Amino acid sequence: MVVDTPSLYFRAFYGVPRAGRAADGTPVGAVRGLLDVLARQVREVRPRQLVCCFDADWRPAFRVALLASYKAHRVAESVGGREAEAVEEDLLVQLPIIDEVLDAFGIARVSVAGFEADDVIGTLATRHQGAVDVLSGDRDLFQLVDDVAGVRVRYAVERFAVVDEASVTARYGIPGRAYADFAVLRGDPSDGLPGVAGIGAKTAAVLLGRCGSLAAVLAAVEGAPAAGVVEGVSAAVRRRLVAARDYLEVAPRVVAVVRDLPLGEVGGVVGAPADPVGLAALGARWGVAGSVGRLESALRVVAGG
Repeated sequence: MVVDTPSLYFRAFYGVPRAGRAADGTPVGAVRGLLDVLARQVREVRPRQLVCCFDADWRPAFRVALLASYKAHRVAESVGGREAEAVEEDLLVQLPIIDEVLDAFGIARVSVAGFEADDVIGTLATRHQGAVDVLSGDRDLFQLVDDVAGVRVRYAVERFAVVDEASVTARYGIPGRAYADFAVLRGDPSDGLPGVAGIGAKTAAVLLGRCGSLAAVLAAVEGAPAAGVVEGVSAAVRRRLVAARDYLEVAPRVVAVVRDLPLGEVGGVVGAPADPVGLAALGARWGVAGSVGRLESALRVVAGG
């Protein structure tokens, strides 16, 4: 089980009442929410390995170089040439606590310089020989769904509903592995991805349903006359796609998660806490002993202890 940790702690921060604070007043709602989610999902999924993935760079330079609008609306400031993401202070102070608690559990934390958590997840899911469950509230990771490889997403937005290829098709009317192409065509304002002007979700689904992939759509457009319908692509849609040629040349590389990062061996075998004394102390200090206990119990059950 690989975890899109930033997605989950953001959701926990905004979904758990802000009243959750440690004795010294430090907010801990995101810490508590993340641990409780992990406990529930560990019990349900019963993974042999558990890896929490993080952003080393929330807005990687290689993506920005391709598409300047990528997450540009989230930039709070630039300090020393490094852009900072707009994150509330009450969440920022909880991030080191999350790191400390996960380390005390012995849960693997993985990030790679210059890349997002999505890229780490994509690499782990691609190289793992066996079933993979991805915990995330980010639809971008639907592109990893692969029934043959056994990769599926547990979608946090819908109470961790399982998303497989049939689910992608049912949701969007597209081939089960075509979500990245769909996102390129439709766009995604949350990531600063403009999409193709005049092509919304419905038209994007029709194009991919008829042609199978963005590459096939563009091949049909390239071979189409100035007017008429070719491979289900109308003249009006053809004009829109032609006008967006520059965007369509770069957007697929922005949307696609990286699947071949140079990761070494990643542990994450489910078992007893690495530092039980330190873990108990952290639980008491930050007022999250109940959540710590629930995750510890879930891991013990799954490990057979």
